[in-house]
Amino acid sequence: MKPTDSADAASGGRRVTAPALLPMATVAVAACALAAGVCRVLLGGRALFPSGAAGWSLALLTGIIVGHLVALGRDRWWGGTGSGAALTLAVLLLYGWVPAVLVSLAVVVLVSAARHQRWRQGLLHGSVDILGIGAAALVLAGFGVFPSVERPWKPSEWDVLVLPELLLAAVSYLLVTRVLLWYCTAPRIGGLPSAARTALVRQALVGVALLGIAPLICVVAVEMPVLLPLFSVPLIALDSTLWIARARAEEQLRDPLTGLPNRQWLLERTWSALDDAERAGARAALVLIDLDRFRSVNDTLGHLAGDRLLLQIAERLRLALPPGAEAARLGGDEFAVLLPVADSTTSAQRTARQLVGELGSPLDLDGLTLVLEASAGVAVFPDHALDAEDLLRRADVAMYQAKRDRSGCEVYEAKRDGNTPDRLGLLGDLRRALDAGDVELHYQPKVGFDGRVRGLEALVRWVHPERGRVSPDEFIAIAESSGLMPHLTEYVLETALRQVAAWREKGLMVPVAVNVSPRDVHTPGFAGSVAARLARHGVPPSALQLEITEHVLLEDPQRAADTLAGLTGHGVKMSLDDFGTGYSSLVHLRRLPVSELKIDRSFVARLAVDTEDAEIVRCTVDLAHSLGLLVVAEGVEDDETWERLRDLGCDAVQGWLVAAAMPPDETTAWLRLRGEGGWHRGEPAARPEPVRPELPVRSESSLRAEPPARAEPAARAEPAARAEPAARAEPARAEPLAGSDAAFPDPARPDPARTDPARSDSRRADPARPESVRPELAAASAPGATPERTECPRSATRSAPPEGADRPSGQRVT
Repeated sequence: MKPTDSADAASGGRRVTAPALLPMATVAVAACALAAGVCRVLLGGRALFPSGAAGWSLALLTGIIVGHLVALGRDRWWGGTGSGAALTLAVLLLYGWVPAVLVSLAVVVLVSAARHQRWRQGLLHGSVDILGIGAAALVLAGFGVFPSVERPWKPSEWDVLVLPELLLAAVSYLLVTRVLLWYCTAPRIGGLPSAARTALVRQALVGVALLGIAPLICVVAVEMPVLLPLFSVPLIALDSTLWIARARAEEQLRDPLTGLPNRQWLLERTWSALDDAERAGARAALVLIDLDRFRSVNDTLGHLAGDRLLLQIAERLRLALPPGAEAARLGGDEFAVLLPVADSTTSAQRTARQLVGELGSPLDLDGLTLVLEASAGVAVFPDHALDAEDLLRRADVAMYQAKRDRSGCEVYEAKRDGNTPDRLGLLGDLRRALDAGDVELHYQPKVGFDGRVRGLEALVRWVHPERGRVSPDEFIAIAESSGLMPHLTEYVLETALRQVAAWREKGLMVPVAVNVSPRDVHTPGFAGSVAARLARHGVPPSALQLEITEHVLLEDPQRAADTLAGLTGHGVKMSLDDFGTGYSSLVHLRRLPVSELKIDRSFVARLAVDTEDAEIVRCTVDLAHSLGLLVVAEGVEDDETWERLRDLGCDAVQGWLVAAAMPPDETTAWLRLRGEGGWHRGEPAARPEPVRPELPVRSESSLRAEPPARAEPAARAEPAARAEPAARAEPARAEPLAGSDAAFPDPARPDPARTDPARSDSRRADPARPESVRPELAAASAPGATPERTECPRSATRSAPPEGADRPSGQRVT
């Protein structure tokens, strides 16, 4: 196969060739030259080919070469054989151009006849050889050399001065034949791609063979012609050497399984297409296609079945290509389609959808009908990128977006690209900030309805030296996607435990919650490293709480379960964060060893005005209490939400109504001030820290970001001495001393207010009283019951309301 045969086959018949008149003109000129030469020889009474031992030996050597080429099925595309060229040049030097043409035509015609349906190619190659031999004969004539059968140019007449003649004759023959074949038959890939470069190297080898072997053939033909057939050995070896070089060049540009071009060819062809589009002022597009769930085929049926399936996909892709499009396989189950000319982005997307639809048709594999869906990403020049590498990368970004959204096909959008140079620069800055200790932790209190501080949550903050405050959602997402997340988690844990140890030395026994990502939980040895840090800082495990999300069970459930079991075995408490925003179900709650459940702010924010959100919160509180879990509500910002959560039986709250996240020094002062009396509604909340007013992208990391802070409206500020209604007055009780463990109770310890008859609520389920659990929840959690999703009036997987859509101005958006 030729170095670009696979590319040409995959292109659906499209080739940029020379004008159709050029091959016809080449054949016509060669025919006229051959006829003129033969007539001149015959009219002059001269022989067309030598007779005697030399003639028969040359004929036998020609027959051996032809048989060798026919047996191996190798054509002469681009003068692909060195044996025929060397023999032709030797006959030209010795007997003139007419006998050389006869030898060349014998090789070309006989090989083409043996390869059926190649007569057009054979005719063109023979014509090109005639013109090349004629060019070499003209060079010799320029030096006054006119060999013929009757008067051969014998090597005994040669001296050092004939070396330029031999060199120029060989070079002229080589250049004319290769250049004409290039323009007549070779697909133009633009510039000098790999195929052209390897072809030039191969032709250099042919030139060396011509110079080295042709004169030797002349010497033997004159002195001992019977030995000429022995030259078949080095000539065949030359052919094999050239074939191996060409095969290696093909392997570098072709996928060995499907025969489609590979990534290297695609990039080179894309560069050429972009140059053509730029000159024409047109658009070009690149479509990246990936098969969905192909891995399951390999896992279920084996890799051999997967390979056969890929062959069917490749063939189907070839047949579905629109005119002018070219396909390639990038590896695995990933394919690419180049559209050298695209009318618009819409037309490119339409073509991509058609290809995805064709690949999604049922496939038959050993009698088994399979349906594989595909996802495609489209990037267009010059709208999305100006070079081949960027176009490929951005098509890849769009393809993965289509896989995430399950939309089938997506066009690249810069705002959804997380791999911009700006983000890469931010990643490097974040790594340096972690090494230098420039990333800070702020702490936000969690307070029970009795005013006691139940703990603090550590939230990460970073002030960039040039950009200012960076949204945590932004740099945490970068850390997750780059592999920096474990380093960030280690930094947060180390900083938080150091601060907890410092507080304990000052008598402030307050537990701190640290958020960890699913990647941390799946890291081997994570539980042991947490225990080692606790021991190094002298902090008891009860003073640390790790907040996780349900996503830890989605990738590797067994490893996650082992890690969580190890953490709880060391005495570290676990909290389930962002409940209601993922795949919340009783199965996950039963498998996760958590003692606390946190209701996401997207349900708490509209609790006072949305009855459905209120039902979801009530349902979640009842469910958690029936499982013996404490419930913490996030994003509490006003008194009315506080009252509703207390009535619904929530155990603790966290939000700006109590305090925003504060630096360590402010947190220390806040804890000392409320160590004895606790926090009471109506007192001024800690002033929120200023944050840039932007909406960060939601990150799956549980190192959550605090949203943009806002100043409390004056209408909602209450005097510190505001009296509570008598019906809600708290019973008098003795307050613990500041600095004692009682001042900051264990979050897992039951709230005394929940057991107070004056505060009881018939809708609340008491974990200590199984008979008070709602019947449907008790049935769902009973041993042997089939796990099912939590039933609430509305799906508990809603996202937060959009910006400005009937929510308080200070609601936190994560």
